Amino acid sequence: MAGQATAQRGGGQTKKSAKSGRSGPRPQRSRRFRLPRPRARIVLVIAALLLGAGAIWVLYGSTWLRVEHVKTTGTEVLTPGEVEEAAAVPIGSPLISVDTGAIEARLRQKLPRIDSVAVVRSWPHRIGLEVTERKPVLVMKNGAKFDEVDAKGVRFATIQQPLNGVALLELTPSRSPSQRRFGTDRLVLEAVHIMGELPPAVAKETRSVKISSYDSVTLELTGDRSVLWGSDEEGELKGRTLSALMKARPKSARFDVSAPTAPAVSGS
Repeated sequence: MAGQATAQRGGGQTKKSAKSGRSGPRPQRSRRFRLPRPRARIVLVIAALLLGAGAIWVLYGSTWLRVEHVKTTGTEVLTPGEVEEAAAVPIGSPLISVDTGAIEARLRQKLPRIDSVAVVRSWPHRIGLEVTERKPVLVMKNGAKFDEVDAKGVRFATIQQPLNGVALLELTPSRSPSQRRFGTDRLVLEAVHIMGELPPAVAKETRSVKISSYDSVTLELTGDRSVLWGSDEEGELKGRTLSALMKARPKSARFDVSAPTAPAVSGS
């Protein structure tokens, strides 16, 4: 009995020791220095202001990010020098302050040959001018000179001599009501659309487009050949029909596709 009591007491002490081990003194956490909240906010605000002021100074006040060069790409008829002179990029100005919209507007106004232009900042020191020029589809007589006409019907440049490979547009609408009803600009657009609908091989051989009215268009081709085209309607079908006729009757001089489902050829 005495042994059991001793064992029980010993067991009780063991459990107590284990329990007291769990409830012993906890390790103290290291204390971190913390600013009072209002003061921390003030420090953060001051830091942000300093960073912002530094960034503004770098962009606007320093000499690191200023315009030093202008690079022009995409020119064909125009020269890079012409484009850069018209652009009038402010050399020496902060790159970020350059008004790209104003540069684009100057180029469009001074150089109508330009169809589109992208003015691009190229950090740290350059402005890029990416130019796309208008391409002539037709030329029109303008006194002793010639106006170039693009695919949108825009007359964008006057030249001394007609261009090789570009058809001449001849408008004679005064003898019909087309001038009053449609106007010259509408007839020019019709001629442009017809040129876009011609098969490439036929377009290369087209020397002139003659329009006397909205539905009376004639093409003059090389080799003293002509095509009565009619109006601008069903242009794609007329183009296919004309190609087939020219292959079937290569020596013919007159082609009529004004009614493409009932075409005609004549002459030889």
